[in-house]
Amino acid sequence: MGPTGAGKSTFISYACRKASKDLIGHNLESCTSKVQPIRITTGTHNVILVDTPGFDDTNMSDTRVLGMIADWLLETYNNQVKLAGIIYMHRISDNRMAGTPLKNLKMFAQLCGTAAADRVILVTTMWGRVKQDVGAKREEELKSKFWKDMIDKKAKVARFEASFDSAWAIIGRVYEPLEREAVLLQEELADLQKKLSETGAGKTLYNTLQKQLDEEKRLLKELYDEAERQDNPTLAADLKNQYEQVRHNSSDL
Repeated sequence: MGPTGAGKSTFISYACRKASKDLIGHNLESCTSKVQPIRITTGTHNVILVDTPGFDDTNMSDTRVLGMIADWLLETYNNQVKLAGIIYMHRISDNRMAGTPLKNLKMFAQLCGTAAADRVILVTTMWGRVKQDVGAKREEELKSKFWKDMIDKKAKVARFEASFDSAWAIIGRVYEPLEREAVLLQEELADLQKKLSETGAGKTLYNTLQKQLDEEKRLLKELYDEAERQDNPTLAADLKNQYEQVRHNSSDL
């Protein structure tokens, strides 16, 4: 999991090299538009990697993405399948943690919960795009600040070096024979019978979207008032329509 462009499909592509792979249902090109399981066999390992779209996907809303992931997690849980682990990917080339990356991380933390945190590996990617000392400083900030809560709950940290061996070194850490735990979202949906909007991940998404819509309404109101002062009825009418649309979207949350 991780933001769009963090390297999820690239990771899987490297892992598939020198390996027998079975793309379950579709092909690699569709991995970023839906939850996509891919079976890989190499040596004695038979692993299913599951690619997911990012929460900032250009072709679908965050609500839709979370719904797709939730549906897949619920189906696997009901089929008595628990995840061996979750790999969360973050671009080390990002010079700050804000906006979409931070939103993704908060959503991810709520999705996993505490019990499954030790099955999480927080992976930095795109090391070839930064100087090593710059990347190391950013990595340290992630570990000491943004990832600290999850690391305190026994999540692990790794670097993906864009190679077959690096991919399988990370997969190997997930593949360790530890007792598997359901992620929090699975328990909330299946065991507690919560609606998606009532789950921790759902509430986090709702609050984020609500803040964005509130800010849009504030800006549009300011622009509308300015258009009124400048006696520009055409612009004022257009801004008013936009404001009403945003308010309608807000009420639909």
